[in-house]
Amino acid sequence: MEVGFLGLGIMGKAMSMNLLKHGFKVTVWNRTLSKCDELVEHGASVCETPAAVIKKCKYTIAMLSDPSAALSVVFDKDGVLEEICEGKGYIDMSTVDAETSLKINEAITAKGGRFVEGPVSGSKKPAEDGQLIILAAGDKALFEESVPAFDVLGKKSFYLGQVGNGAKMKLIVNMIMGSMMNAFSEGIVLADKSGLSSDTLLDILDLGAMTNPMFKGKGPAMNKSSYPPAFPLKHQQKDMRLALALGDENAVSMPVAAAANEAFKKARSLGLGDLDFSAVIEAVKFSKE
Repeated sequence: MEVGFLGLGIMGKAMSMNLLKHGFKVTVWNRTLSKCDELVEHGASVCETPAAVIKKCKYTIAMLSDPSAALSVVFDKDGVLEEICEGKGYIDMSTVDAETSLKINEAITAKGGRFVEGPVSGSKKPAEDGQLIILAAGDKALFEESVPAFDVLGKKSFYLGQVGNGAKMKLIVNMIMGSMMNAFSEGIVLADKSGLSSDTLLDILDLGAMTNPMFKGKGPAMNKSSYPPAFPLKHQQKDMRLALALGDENAVSMPVAAAANEAFKKARSLGLGDLDFSAVIEAVKFSKE
């Protein structure tokens, strides 16, 4: 199976590598073409434009940073729309709002192409290990044809119906994650300021009803003020913002998420946007000083 792949950031690079390791033929594109070099060493082909990837491949996956990037790759010169046509499928796994997914779907299908949105739950390590959770919606036949690739990229794929449902589900998941990370950060800082061991706090949390892989995975590095980017903070804040907009649209009160968003915004203002989203703890520390 030959697959095109657009976008080789932290997630896209790991996902493309997994496809190559499992015998897929992969043709890649990235705005900074030098990011393709390592994948070429593992057998990938490179195209210089998104349009060229679409022309070459029956199926193309995109993994881009935000709605603006997702739209740009589709609609700009040398973009997806220039070559999408009947018989070709486009799978956008970026985390965007439902409106962006619907706009892309409308443009792709108007030219005879098929579209699936497939945002993922999981960051760098799950991407490297093929343990993502795929939240897909859109063309059911394209989803079913994509299952061999999804089975390499993730541990489970959900089909959620019409386009927009995948985007909404991903924003809700990330909104919960960001709110939890902010509360976790406040707990670590409070323990430290109270003269307690934050390492002991991690041990206690891991033994009780609140145990979860995020606390266990992120906590030790947070206690050392280390934030290697698995999921950049600027993207977490973007997702919080989009989730809050979804809450406004549905008249859902979300004061906890709104407060967490303010903490992530504060962290961005401190210049931490490119660090892991766990760096939000620095904004909590700053507010206590």
